[in-house]
Amino acid sequence: MVAAIEGGLPMSDELHPVDADNHYYETLDAFTRHLDQAYKHRGVRVLRDGTHAEIVIAGKLNRFIPNPTFDPVIVPGCLDLQFRGQIPEGVDPLTLTQVEPISASYRDRDARLATMDEQRLDAALLFPTLGCGVEQALRFDVPATMASLTAFNLWLEDDWGYSYKDRVIAAPMISLADPAAAVQELDRVLERGARVVHMRPAPVPTGGAKGRSLGHKLHDPVWARLAEAGVPVAFHLGDSGYNAMLGAPWGGAEDFAPFREPDVLGQVIIGDRAIHDTMASLIVHGVFERHPRLQVASIENGSDWVYPLLKGLRKQANRTPWLFPEDPLDTIRQHVSITPYYEDDIRKLADTIGVERVLFGSDWPHGEGLAEPAAFVDELEAFTPDEVQRIMRQNCAELVGLA
Repeated sequence: MVAAIEGGLPMSDELHPVDADNHYYETLDAFTRHLDQAYKHRGVRVLRDGTHAEIVIAGKLNRFIPNPTFDPVIVPGCLDLQFRGQIPEGVDPLTLTQVEPISASYRDRDARLATMDEQRLDAALLFPTLGCGVEQALRFDVPATMASLTAFNLWLEDDWGYSYKDRVIAAPMISLADPAAAVQELDRVLERGARVVHMRPAPVPTGGAKGRSLGHKLHDPVWARLAEAGVPVAFHLGDSGYNAMLGAPWGGAEDFAPFREPDVLGQVIIGDRAIHDTMASLIVHGVFERHPRLQVASIENGSDWVYPLLKGLRKQANRTPWLFPEDPLDTIRQHVSITPYYEDDIRKLADTIGVERVLFGSDWPHGEGLAEPAAFVDELEAFTPDEVQRIMRQNCAELVGLA
């Protein structure tokens, strides 16, 4: 249990938190169990040599996840001090990384529910780990992209379900690379009870060098269905292709490999550009104007991107006011929810976009997240008890339609 903090804020067992950012670790057959065999050699393939496994995507060794068996796997929250910038003097940052045998709760939904009971979590939104790197690797093969994500969503239905006991809310992945196929897959997952869908915060791949804006009107049938169903889109951090676009020209790595030697300059250059540009594309190209009931969420992208985005949008709105029917801040306040990093200035974010738009997300069980998800409440000392209740439960529960 998380202890009450100063000011009389509720304890975790009184909050009944809903965590907007949890993860599972995929099994090796997540993209192959249900894959159309016509794409056997074009999608995700697993190469095994004894206990060692590697992932090949589109005929190329994929290094997004160094050990796709996830056994052993990094200990939840072990990198907390590093991400807070609080590494004790004299401590080698490499020693912070710890691994352990994979837990049943990372792959089994009933085991996960038992762990959530221990963590005092009422519900959690679950997102991929390996899956966050697949669409970028398949960007030049649109048919294989669509077939692979459909196969993945069928695996997700098998192993997790989209809304297991109204507590484990797993998000199927949707790609807009083929707009007609996207509508077909979206209709299928909505029919099967999806309460949130996961899209990559990135330009939409077209199979060639030039991509397409998320705000292109070709995608309107998808946005319209989501708006009508009241199902939000979660844009979760992943491989958005920005290494190839921005990092590589500066001499950095072309591929996004977050668990290997860091490309520090590339990380500084790329920063929050993917989610910044994603939200810009939706607003500038009028998605929310055409679909006023559509809701989206930024998951595991932090919140520092909000302020330069607002500055840029307002500056452009002053130059071309006919393209902005309202203040961009009002658009964000009506349509965009955000999970800040626990080390962010959460009060500043709430004062900017409204406390109703701030979601609690722990990134559990990843190493850079929180070891105990409900400990996020300790970062909310600047909030009233009612505001804490909103951030820790009510906002996310309302977003995905929980009681």
